[in-house]
Amino acid sequence: MPQPDGQPLPRAARIAATALARRWRLPAATSEVRVLRGVDVPMRDGATLRADVYLPTTPGPHPTVLLRSPYGRGAGFAVPMTVPYAERGYAVVIQSVRGTFGSGGEFTPVVNEEHDGQDTVAWLRDQPWFDGRLATLGPSYLGYTQWALALDPPPELKAMILHIGPHDLAQAGLIDGAFQLTNLAIWTDLVAHQEQVGFLRGLLRLATAERRLTPHLGDLPLQGLAERFGGDPAPWFDEWLARPDLSDPYWDRYRATPAVHSSTVPTLLIGGWQDWFVEQTLYQYAALRDRGVDVGLTVGPWAHLTIDAAVTTPESLGWLNSHLPGAGAEPVPERRDRVRVYVTGARTWRTMPDWPPPTTDRTWYLAPDGRLDDDAPCEPGVTTIHYDPMDPTPSVGGRILAGSAGQRDNSDLEARDDVATFTTGPLRKPVELLGGARVRLSVESDNPYGDVFVRICDVEPNGRSVNITDRLVRLDPAPGEEPATGERTVVTTLPDTAHRFRAGHRIRLQVSGGAHPRYARNLGTGEPPGEATHGVPVKHRIGSGGIQPSSVTLPAG
Repeated sequence: MPQPDGQPLPRAARIAATALARRWRLPAATSEVRVLRGVDVPMRDGATLRADVYLPTTPGPHPTVLLRSPYGRGAGFAVPMTVPYAERGYAVVIQSVRGTFGSGGEFTPVVNEEHDGQDTVAWLRDQPWFDGRLATLGPSYLGYTQWALALDPPPELKAMILHIGPHDLAQAGLIDGAFQLTNLAIWTDLVAHQEQVGFLRGLLRLATAERRLTPHLGDLPLQGLAERFGGDPAPWFDEWLARPDLSDPYWDRYRATPAVHSSTVPTLLIGGWQDWFVEQTLYQYAALRDRGVDVGLTVGPWAHLTIDAAVTTPESLGWLNSHLPGAGAEPVPERRDRVRVYVTGARTWRTMPDWPPPTTDRTWYLAPDGRLDDDAPCEPGVTTIHYDPMDPTPSVGGRILAGSAGQRDNSDLEARDDVATFTTGPLRKPVELLGGARVRLSVESDNPYGDVFVRICDVEPNGRSVNITDRLVRLDPAPGEEPATGERTVVTTLPDTAHRFRAGHRIRLQVSGGAHPRYARNLGTGEPPGEATHGVPVKHRIGSGGIQPSSVTLPAG
């Protein structure tokens, strides 16, 4: 079949693609690539979306990979996401979603992706280079666009490959019931400015976002914060702040959750233990696995912005090769096991048939002198934590969109008088945490509005305390409940992880009243989070011993 007109790849792009292929140890390329730029894709409402198409020069038609992105089609983003696949037999379409980078209409996060995705597939059916087999691919927001298409999957859809991608934007923005202030601020700032700066300046802005924005994140009230960032309007930020209840019907348009429970499309899921969306990735895996869908799971040590393309690209090519192979492409070894995870602490990859693997629970009990003991204290005791929202306990590392994301030294944080720690003695043998650690706390608070932030850390022999997994628990009364103080039992399961505590290391539970600005602070007044202008402190008394002793339980491998 004659190839459509198109431009050859620029020399710089060819050199970059060759260097990346060598670094990522990809199979040999089978084709050169030509590009159709600025292709118009019509939508049902009259809007036109803009796309670039990367085509192999070998005779077509070709199996096709679709990426739908709000982040533009510039070479810095597009080349590593398209050329490795086009060079190996796939037509690759990278489309700017509605209201971004030349595409018509107005950008509102995710709400138009279901219909726009369907209309894009309808357009694909008429393209001479499309052989009727389709895969979707991409990270983060591009993952959501895949789930949106899978709400009513077209018959051509043969595979999905999601890297660090959510299916529920509402849950992502209100993890643990608290507004994800750092992440949503950084993402909003990125989207508001991305079409006003070039690629390199955009990278610089993203790299400096935490430093630039953190001073603003302490201002009250939070409403109007996005306007202070400047750039293009981002009205969704204040809307989200004004709706802290995830059961509000407003959030329905930000969810593609039904697709997770109905899709039968073979799906590769790639996440990171320190990724913003890791809980959603694991939820997707479990839902697909339980229904017998062909699903693979890879979880690395990464945070959201540090995912390693040297892992993700070969695995993605392997998934494509298994489910819609390109003509003449060199075979890529298929996955031998469904699950592949990186065990931090052990610094090694491990394959297994399922996640989580079989484990045996091991429990330690909180003691009032800051120890974690194998046995519960004989006598009850209390550890007191004061939390002042006007001088909030800071966040360190963890699942944020910033350069300081991931595993970090918590020693300075733990030296604060508003943070309590409970620590084992040096371990005689290694202990592996494989799954979700469970924390039980007996808590008495003098303010009905408050949070408890709990974190598991690995304390190295030199005293460095490294965060492994964490969760915030909101203690506020539910809507309609009377505010009440007093003792309660808090039981929570922390996000899954795979980590080895080495012999000689110690296991630590860290407890505080918040982690700001990662989570918008609980101001202790019960006022709407976007409107409050002052805070009321809370004192938490953490009980140890007694009838229901506070404890930490690890599913240990």
